[in-house]
Amino acid sequence: MVPFDYQPQNGEIVEVLTSKAAKGPSRDWLKIAKSNEARNKIRQWFKKEKREENIERGKADLDRDRIEVDGRPVRPGGDRLYLMLNKPRGYVTTLSDEKGRKTVAELVSGCGRRVWPVGRLDLDSEGLLLLTNDGDLTAHLLHPSHEVSKTYHVQVYGPVRGAAERLAAIRDLRGEPIRPAQVRCLWEGAETAELEITIHEGKNRQIRRMCARCDLGVKRLRRVREHTLELGDLPPGKWRYLTQ
Repeated sequence: MVPFDYQPQNGEIVEVLTSKAAKGPSRDWLKIAKSNEARNKIRQWFKKEKREENIERGKADLDRDRIEVDGRPVRPGGDRLYLMLNKPRGYVTTLSDEKGRKTVAELVSGCGRRVWPVGRLDLDSEGLLLLTNDGDLTAHLLHPSHEVSKTYHVQVYGPVRGAAERLAAIRDLRGEPIRPAQVRCLWEGAETAELEITIHEGKNRQIRRMCARCDLGVKRLRRVREHTLELGDLPPGKWRYLTQ
């Protein structure tokens, strides 16, 4: 999709996104379309079940949405921004929340640009969270085929003896296959322990579900590493720019 005021170059076939309600192709769209192929592309686009994901009140998000002309991506102007946040507990990993809860967007408002989180951390989870306005990077990091590793330090309670081995042996969660996690014990007491768990996929609440499978309760869950990027000593609630 391209903005409504985009000027076609050299007879490009253009799909135009207008500010009208996206219930079907309007006459304005079909007037702008320069060929039957363009008209068909517009009609096909409206038939997609997930069209709402690319429309917010009839407008494209020029930073986050993938915008194409003749199948070629158009990258909007402006510098790309990359942040690392140490997310504290009690914040939801969204830009806004209908329940009025605190969001990670509030913590990085001082960066001066609109950025969004890459992936999620639960309300009660904490640690390393990437935020950016780079849609291509977001898609790359979240795509399952790239298997970006994420490492967590998890404090658990319950039957902790042999917990690392039991967690590493899990291959499915309620019938849903998962890749084996790498687990090692950082310290162990009589009824509590801290484990380091590395996973390569982002199943919903995966680590908490794995712990529940082993009858372990989670006292604290903190992401400390994503691929080669480490949280380090960044204080909770603070963020810093990433330059490399």
